[in-house]
Amino acid sequence: MSGLKTSQVPTPLLRSALRALVSQGANAQKTFVEHVRSRLRESAPEFTPAVDLFRDQKTSTAFLASTRCLFSSKMVQDSLPYLTHFVKSIPEASVSWSTNDPTELTLDKACGDIVQAVQALKELRPRPTCELETLLLQLRGALTGCQAYCCSNALTYPFTRALLQVNDVLLLFFPSTKLDQTSVTSDPRIDISVDSAVSRRLEHVQLGPLRIPRLFNGLWQMSSPAWGSASSHKQVAALGDLVRFGLLATDMADHYGDAELIYGSFRNRLPEDIGKTVIAATKWCVFAPLERSRRLGGCVELLQFHWFDYNDKEYLVILEELVALTKSHPHLVSAIGLCNFDTEHTQEACDYLIAKTGNVGIVSNQVQYSLIDSRPKIKMAAVCAKYGVKLLTYGSFVMRRLPIRKWLGAKSPDIYSESQALTPSQRKYFDMIMTWGSWADLQRLLQTLKDIADVHGVELSNVAARWVLDSPEVGAVIVGTRLGVSSNAESNLKVFSFELTPEDTQRIDAIALGAHLQGLYEKIGDCGHEYRH
Repeated sequence: MSGLKTSQVPTPLLRSALRALVSQGANAQKTFVEHVRSRLRESAPEFTPAVDLFRDQKTSTAFLASTRCLFSSKMVQDSLPYLTHFVKSIPEASVSWSTNDPTELTLDKACGDIVQAVQALKELRPRPTCELETLLLQLRGALTGCQAYCCSNALTYPFTRALLQVNDVLLLFFPSTKLDQTSVTSDPRIDISVDSAVSRRLEHVQLGPLRIPRLFNGLWQMSSPAWGSASSHKQVAALGDLVRFGLLATDMADHYGDAELIYGSFRNRLPEDIGKTVIAATKWCVFAPLERSRRLGGCVELLQFHWFDYNDKEYLVILEELVALTKSHPHLVSAIGLCNFDTEHTQEACDYLIAKTGNVGIVSNQVQYSLIDSRPKIKMAAVCAKYGVKLLTYGSFVMRRLPIRKWLGAKSPDIYSESQALTPSQRKYFDMIMTWGSWADLQRLLQTLKDIADVHGVELSNVAARWVLDSPEVGAVIVGTRLGVSSNAESNLKVFSFELTPEDTQRIDAIALGAHLQGLYEKIGDCGHEYRH
């Protein structure tokens, strides 16, 4: 057998092959992570002296990369002293920076790393030992010390997000810990108003007591720095721009990094009249409503419930209690929705709630829905019509996520190649495309969308989203938002500037539906089944 040796493979291709192998499933990922962890235990990264750490960009970047490797390998507690050392070294080395210079951008990334490390700690749920508390308090001390240094030297503080996240995990694991919150609650009110000329163009839909725009801001991208990392100042500015456009509803979850904390901080700084109009939609897998309200700094307008094991019928009782909560404590939760429920169990939940309370009680179900994944049309649409449930859809702007200009008319890409520079969501949707059809099928769809977009004077992604919005079961589409990194808000609003003609819809349906849709349903199953394999 003539085997290919790794030494014979060019480095870029070897990295691409490794990413492809790791993506194959839990066993491959486990082997990879265990190997990395064993090597890190044998040879831990060095603590670069403060005087050398910021001597050049290469040194600080390499130190952060080593630290990132630790917490990404679930060695989170091991990474905390390195993160503390990095932050403490800033005043020790008398580091200075200006807006958007290389040093500030490096510190933004470091802040994102702290957020991700602490998020990993939350998800691992380690025992709340004295050692862990000490490590977290040391990190917090470094963050507040750096804050004082920035204040004394008229420098923009780059670690607001990190400080919010560390405070949150301390309150979560060590609720008796006394923390001085003034360091993160002293930001001034945000002077903002909604641009009525722009907001009038929006379409709205009623979800129970909530009137929402048919475009939601989605914060999934905050779950990983792979989409880029920005300071809290830039993220707040980006959220402010969305509010000005009338995009008042925002979707998030506790596992989307620090999304809830950033949004809660932003909302509590809004003028009272604007703050009453914004809508926070989050997700909940654990029955602890007061915890979610605390992180968001107020009411959860839409609490979306996800349940993994349908065989455990306790979820029906929990849903009944959640719906009751909207009646007894509307200041905590206004409405209840579902997240990634399939048709059978959406109907089961609705029937149960009607039998127990006399009302459906559920206003929405968040599912994937796009031109290349329209599985809700097969069964879910009928259940939505029967019970008055609306779908909140993600992936609907899939053509916005993909590098269409590079892909239209091109050969199929190596999605794991560094030269492609694809984000996790782009790789995810590419996999879905290849499950839906072939590269040639995608080319036909892209060309058809481009032809229609050119006629209407809009972008290809607007046509893709408009097609989803025209489905009667759809309440709103969720648009992924890279807060403070990039913005497509103005472009996305074009979805309300035109209508698809019957001929447009027929041309799209001819490619997107039919055998492609049926084949996708047979391979994956109903809505949300891809998360239960």
